[in-house]
Amino acid sequence: MIEVVASMARGPVFLAGEVMECLITFTNPISHLSTSASSEMLAWASAQIHCQFHASESRVALPAQGTKQDVQAESDTVLIPSRGEGGQCMLDTPPKILFCDLRLDPGESRTYSYSEVVPNDGPPSFRGQSVKYVYKLTIGCQRVSSPIKLLRVPFRVLVLHGMPEPPFPQDEEVAPSNPFLEEEEGGRRDDRPLERALDMLTITSRRCPHLFNITNMRGKVAKFCIFKTVYRLGEDIIGTFDFSEGDIPCIQYSVSLQSEEEIQQGYQRRPGQSISVTGHGRHLESCLHTASTHFSLPVPLNVTPGFSTDIVTLRWRLHFEFVTSREPMESHNVLQNQPEVTVWTGAEHVDVDTFSWDLPIKVLPTNPGCRFSKSICTYEL
Repeated sequence: MIEVVASMARGPVFLAGEVMECLITFTNPISHLSTSASSEMLAWASAQIHCQFHASESRVALPAQGTKQDVQAESDTVLIPSRGEGGQCMLDTPPKILFCDLRLDPGESRTYSYSEVVPNDGPPSFRGQSVKYVYKLTIGCQRVSSPIKLLRVPFRVLVLHGMPEPPFPQDEEVAPSNPFLEEEEGGRRDDRPLERALDMLTITSRRCPHLFNITNMRGKVAKFCIFKTVYRLGEDIIGTFDFSEGDIPCIQYSVSLQSEEEIQQGYQRRPGQSISVTGHGRHLESCLHTASTHFSLPVPLNVTPGFSTDIVTLRWRLHFEFVTSREPMESHNVLQNQPEVTVWTGAEHVDVDTFSWDLPIKVLPTNPGCRFSKSICTYEL
């Protein structure tokens, strides 16, 4: 028996264009139950990244695909990373050989380092109602005269659209180089995609208040203020309401953070197919006789930022619902000579109107190195 352990020290979340590093350890463990131990001979092992696409047959109409061979013979030595999985392989990186003809004595371990640039031309990781994009690092290993065994390590990819490219990439070739700083400069070049992405994400920290007058057919209800409309994963969406200037009493309001998953017209199963809406948080508050109030909704870390492909588009919005009274509502004031015990009873019946409003927002990725923990996956051959 061979034990394979894959460890991503930086965590299982990466930005597209980043370098993913994984330590893969092969061990021939000594079992306490066995009376004898023998050496193990491994013919080869390799690793590669692939993205698997899954679609709901009831909502997505994909073009017909040719017959695809998904059977691996026991004597086959070609690694098929998506073997045995449903869906379609959207993209994969070239396989990298970790070793050939490895002999492991009882209790011996060997660790190999795998690194690969996460493709920046693919979709982000996404699990929606209609489609799914799943990224995995597939490690293939074959013992001598045995079938290929696969270890799949799932990880998450965040895509930041519109990330600027270096203005003069050719300067790296013509600029004078210092031979004593070769490793430092090389490491700095590897970090530039992440640095550019983090610089772009600082835009979300800029605040510029946006004011909206909330009205219905009877008049003004409130004034709404939101400080920005672009947020990163993990940030709090904060907004304020001012009801003091309203002409129509507002009894209750709610704010929901929602994502819209829309299948492109050419891939819709039915004409005029509805958009799938998913809620990710809701704030509900009774606000009768309230002059001002506020709400706070966190953007979950496990959701997917907005993106668009040939098949699906994901957008984000704040969905507001208001319940207003058709008649003026008198407020109760406490008098100076008010007795100690007073009972106020609410109206048994109130004629109300309800209306809703959607405010589009943008959700961007966050720094994957700060909010996600280490990932370890173990498998036995």
